[in-house]
Amino acid sequence: MFELLKDLWEFMKERKKFWLAPIIIVLLLLGSLLVLTQGSAVAPFIYTLF
Repeated sequence: MFELLKDLWEFMKERKKFWLAPIIIVLLLLGSLLVLTQGSAVAPFIYTLF
């Protein structure tokens, strides 16, 4: 996992594509939110956000 992040950072640094960082962070946060709330009592409230 850390190697993937390192490679991604090197790609963004070399190609000067730092605008990808916020997109990746938001996608990771949304993905972790969906995984963590799957099957919990909070799930119906999360689904109303989308």
